[in-house]
Order: sequence, then structure tokens, then C-alpha cells
Amino acid sequence: MVTTPDLRAQLALDDRSVPPTVRRLAARLRPGRDPEPLWRNQLGGLTVALGDAVLKHVPARVIRDHPAEPTPLEEAERLAWIGDRHPVPRVLDAGADDDGQWLLTRRIAATTAVAERWRADPRATVRALGASLRRLHDALPVDDCPWRVTSARAPQTQTPDRAADLVVAHGDACAPNTLLDARGRFAAHVDLGALAVADRHLDLAVALQSLEWNYGAGWEAAYLASYGYDADPVKLADWRAWWNTGGGASGSAGSEP
Repeated sequence: MVTTPDLRAQLALDDRSVPPTVRRLAARLRPGRDPEPLWRNQLGGLTVALGDAVLKHVPARVIRDHPAEPTPLEEAERLAWIGDRHPVPRVLDAGADDDGQWLLTRRIAATTAVAERWRADPRATVRALGASLRRLHDALPVDDCPWRVTSARAPQTQTPDRAADLVVAHGDACAPNTLLDARGRFAAHVDLGALAVADRHLDLAVALQSLEWNYGAGWEAAYLASYGYDADPVKLADWRAWWNTGGGASGSAGSEP
């Protein structure tokens, strides 16, 4: 079951939140750069800035205890596949050791769409979010994507009039995973470890649910207008139920190569 994220805990970080394992890794990858905490996810993965780079680290215990969750190495594969087809972080390095897995990417001059300044202007932010997800769906080729949401895990309620509308889905299209530049324009998508071919309603269901978490109720119509699509309410409900009862692996779609 997905619970409402605690943004205060995820964003209100200081130097004390960076464990020694991450400090040692940061010193090896970017000597002389003090880690600046950016985001801690609900399971304990930590993202820090290192000057012109960003380091994501997931502890070994999290990977062990949550095997369905995407890992940094899986995200590195997907970012490499996306390449220049859509704005995403550029991979600089990735690896694994006894302490966990990590991903180093080029830092983007932008902030998460749930930063306080963007939450204070939800109308413009919601428009940017909807348009950016449509841009991702239009940019990435379904036929070339090597990952699929596993059929056994997907909702099984489709009928002939509700055939799958396949796209390369983000897999975790919550608002925090979109970055906006200083003017509030779309800059990049992040946290793409669950990227896979799926019905576009997977991403839309998760995105619409995330709006209420982060900006309050009543923004669904504005989001869908910006996305430019008449979503099927039955399919939205099916995918949202799938996500909230564990199909999304605590916030990430299950996928297979």
C-alpha cells in the first residue's frame, strides 16, 4: 500500500543525514566535494549533489528487503537507452559494492516540482507536469524499448473497447520526479528505474494521485488538459488500485527485460 509521502522528511535534510558510507563513496567519486543532501526516498535511498554531479545511493539492505524496487544499476541502463531522445540526467558512472548500489549523473540546473516555490504556484506547475509527461510518451519508441510491465502484474480488466494504449511509461510519474528550471519550465525527468512499456493510464493514474498529495485536490482536469488526452476513468481506477495494492512495488512498476 502506497502512503502519502512525507515531503518534509524527504526534502528537509542537512549534513547529518549523509551516512559515512555515502561520504566515503562521494570522496572517491568526486574528491573535494562535500555532499549536499537533496532527497531521501521512503525506503532510505539518498540522493546528494556533488558539485556538477548528483549521486544516488541505495543501501544493500534496501535492495535485499525490497527486491521488486528498481535499483540504481537498472536506472543507469534505462537512462543510457533513453540517451538524447528525452531530457534526462546523463550517466557518468554507476556501480555496486557491499554497501549497496549507486548512480552518478550530471547535475541539471533545476529543482523538483514539489519544491516549495512550485507548490506555491500549483496551476502553472500542474500544466508543466502534464505537458512534460506527454512529451516523454511521445518521444520514446515502444518497439525499441526492451522493458515491459509484466502482464501477470498488470490489471486484467481490459475489454475490446479498452484495449491497451501502449507507451514507454515513466513507471513512477509522481510529481517529485519532474524537474523544473528557474522559470518553472520542464527541465528533465528523473527516477526512471521502472521505465517500461505499459498502458499510458499507468503513468496517468500515478501522476493524478500525486497531484492531490503535493498540491491539494482539484487539479486532475488541468493536468489532463495539459497532457492532451481524454483518459478512461475505468482504466485510471484499475491502474490506481493496482498501484496502491502493491502492483507498483511501493511506488515503482514491476517490469521485466
